[in-house]
Amino acid sequence: MRYLPLTDADRRAMLDSIGVDSIDALFSDVPEAVRLDGPLPGLPTHASELSVERQLTALARRNMVAGDVPFFLGCGAYRHHVPASVDHLIQRGEFLTAYTPYQPEIAQGTLQMLFEFQSQVARLFGCDVANASMYDGSSACWEAIVMARRVTRRNKALLSAGLHPHYVSVAQTMARFTGDDLHSAAPALSAETDLPTLLAAIDDQTSCVVVQYPDILGRIGDLSEIAARAHEKGALLVAVVTEPVALGAIRSPGEMGADIVVGEGQAIGVGLQFGGPYVGLFACKEKFVRQMPGRLCGETVDAEGKRGFVLTLSTREQHIRREKATSNICTNSGLCALAFSIHMTLLGEKGLRALAVANHAAAVAAADRLARGPGVELVNTSFFNEFTLRLSKEARPVVRSLADRSILAGVSLGRLYPGVDALANGLVVAVTETTTAEDVEALAQGLQEVLA
Repeated sequence: MRYLPLTDADRRAMLDSIGVDSIDALFSDVPEAVRLDGPLPGLPTHASELSVERQLTALARRNMVAGDVPFFLGCGAYRHHVPASVDHLIQRGEFLTAYTPYQPEIAQGTLQMLFEFQSQVARLFGCDVANASMYDGSSACWEAIVMARRVTRRNKALLSAGLHPHYVSVAQTMARFTGDDLHSAAPALSAETDLPTLLAAIDDQTSCVVVQYPDILGRIGDLSEIAARAHEKGALLVAVVTEPVALGAIRSPGEMGADIVVGEGQAIGVGLQFGGPYVGLFACKEKFVRQMPGRLCGETVDAEGKRGFVLTLSTREQHIRREKATSNICTNSGLCALAFSIHMTLLGEKGLRALAVANHAAAVAAADRLARGPGVELVNTSFFNEFTLRLSKEARPVVRSLADRSILAGVSLGRLYPGVDALANGLVVAVTETTTAEDVEALAQGLQEVLA
């Protein structure tokens, strides 16, 4: 039996109350060109479970599996080895079915896990405090910009040219509704970052400067000077980390003066998963904690002196008046945060540093080998496990040709920045501990053939 909770009269009353003529009017912000005006074409109205299973299996077999071919994709989503114990533990019933703890102090296991997660993120980022996670890196980046506006009471944000364009796009989409003034540009295909340009652009109206570390081309810059300049002008420095494994080898943004550090935690404990779900990381200085979005779990003792965990801070739209809330993000990525925390615990500090060293060493070897090929030039003078190549031909068709050879060569900058001719020949290559010398040689040989 169909579940129809509302009558036509109920719907009419609600539409009249909000002042629209029809339900379709609620979707006016969605362009007509992308709206469906009927059932999806080519799909049957019904099919048996067996038939659907066969069709979906056939479609899945058309995918090229990351672990089956030489794989060099990165730009915010990385293939790392995730120990089998991570998946085993997160599938325990008490974890897999966990949801928002509306009676939080009863859910001591959930709160303890989130407390440990927060502690790991804060230490990794070099910050005083971290929250219990966000949806993903891009939404965490936007929340940092909004938080900076609340702290400084300014609305001008400078976005580094090295910030991932998808993060920029998310921020621009949200700024349409808040009035934040965002300044951004495309990066230059060079070894130098745009930090000197940002330094000159900071003024008395700037709320924050947003930089990625390492940036979209894999370049690593010292954030200390830009942090000092931002603070001199009363602005905040927001650092974005899309590859947290890098912080096992390079200085944390918090150590260099960043006020808010956000990022994507997918690289630790979470698989590629076709782009999600992922886990957003968010940390800041303690003095800004009451402006931090999301929720914060804390440690305390009960009446008997026993260790316990509580929901210390949760300034969300569900809990207080909406206009006073710091964010409309109403939950956290609990299961992915758990995977992150388990993997981080298994690694420990020494393990994370060893993993970072292995990644960097593999990337250096790959960069040296690839740069020796004809028609290939290494752009970077500094990088962790991701670097940019300048090819003698446009990178997008090169990537497609190599995919036909079962080599996933990397991310073409023409794909990330369509229409920016100066970046068309750029190819971002990511190398992790899962990349073998044979994979690198296959890519080198493939580039030589395609660029000939």
